Amino acid sequence: MSVFKGAAVAICTPFLANGDVDYDKFREQIEYQIENGTDAIVVCGTTGEASCLSHEEHLECIRFCTEVVDHRIPVIAGTGSNCTETAIYLSQEAEKYGVDALLVVTPYYNKSTQKGLVEHFTMVAESVKLPIIMYNVPGRTGCNIQPQTAATLVKNVKNIVGIKEASGNISQIAKLMSLCGDEIELYSGNDDQIVPILALGGLGVISVLSNVAPRKTHDICQAFFDNDPKLAAKRQIDAIPLCNTLFCEVNPIPVKKAMELQGRDRGVLRRPLCEMEPDNVTILKKAMEEYGVL
Repeated sequence: MSVFKGAAVAICTPFLANGDVDYDKFREQIEYQIENGTDAIVVCGTTGEASCLSHEEHLECIRFCTEVVDHRIPVIAGTGSNCTETAIYLSQEAEKYGVDALLVVTPYYNKSTQKGLVEHFTMVAESVKLPIIMYNVPGRTGCNIQPQTAATLVKNVKNIVGIKEASGNISQIAKLMSLCGDEIELYSGNDDQIVPILALGGLGVISVLSNVAPRKTHDICQAFFDNDPKLAAKRQIDAIPLCNTLFCEVNPIPVKKAMELQGRDRGVLRRPLCEMEPDNVTILKKAMEEYGVL
């Protein structure tokens, strides 16, 4: 059985004016997602500004999210690090809170060789019993999981079950699926590639767009699952302008601004992230209006 199928939100972490995590708003965001058809929640990922959370905050956000969701939909905890020991620690602690799976990003900045990736992911996986989804986002980490490396891990490590693919390289993803087929759970990490990845055998998306359009993102996937690829493609294409605008500045700057425009307060950004440029806010408003989410 797969970790989830459909659209999972890479949920934002709301902050108070003083920079502390705003747990009241976090609860509201979680309930909003569940009420609007999100199929799973990914907590403390890139969009959740995990790299700017202390270990204590990181783990408390995971614990809080798991408690609020209370098994209504799967909760996947981001527990990756560029330090293998830290990734193990976060993964083991998250497991204690009852999350359904872990999302583990490739090491960033210090990066890794492909051999090092095999060792890194294997050590993290062997430290827990939970299913693990690898996270490949070389544009942020400078480290790419090659298809053969992913295949080696999925075939040889029992609880490494899937991959969030945000390389943007459809040819690489096609090669991965040719090596793994049904042995790997493939999820899109890019909102503008949901349908292409579903067509290659993907199960869904871990989505930034879902923060502001959860029902619409779910419906892109659902149309495909309902054997209506033409409708799925139309819904995907309709979303492209907003998908692009949500990445006109570094994620999650635009999506947090989009939530604010919807009247859903998300608080401050943590440095080094800063407020969105006014010209880009104008572009974002237009894209949201045209997509019907403002």
